[in-house]
Amino acid sequence: MMKKIKGTGVAIVTPFKNDLSVDFAALGRVVNHVIDGGVNYIVALGTTGESVTITKDEKKAIVTYVAEAIDGRVPLIVGIGGNNTQEVINSIRQMNLTGVDGILSVAPYYNKPTQRGLFQHFKAIATCSSLPVIIYNVPGEHPVTFLQKHALNWQMNVIISLQLRRHQVT
Repeated sequence: MMKKIKGTGVAIVTPFKNDLSVDFAALGRVVNHVIDGGVNYIVALGTTGESVTITKDEKKAIVTYVAEAIDGRVPLIVGIGGNNTQEVINSIRQMNLTGVDGILSVAPYYNKPTQRGLFQHFKAIATCSSLPVIIYNVPGEHPVTFLQKHALNWQMNVIISLQLRRHQVT
């Protein structure tokens, strides 16, 4: 049974060793630290977790490790996104999602889809996923902003989480 995703989640970092390999022992400590601190769910492979700079094999290993480290204590959300819709779908299909409660998928970056294009992108992702999909939208970081009014009209199994983040330049 899928856990309800609510409350405060933490996007965890992916720690590395000096040889640039993933430091799984440190990753386990991060997971335990945030759970012990009272977090309601964990996000692995978000942009905080260096998802755009690690290999597919590293991503698979991280998801498996984090799911095992969490051991059902809190829900696990996994970042699987990008601007290539088919590649996102392929990644979802190839990832072992045992122990995962939802997918965080970023609005396409770099290219500039229309609102209809965004809808089609997320519809394709949600259609292929057996898990809820959280739409990750950071207006300051993306060339297009996903408008909430369009999301509210969607009749599909998508959790809408418009991550509105303001960037302050000091």
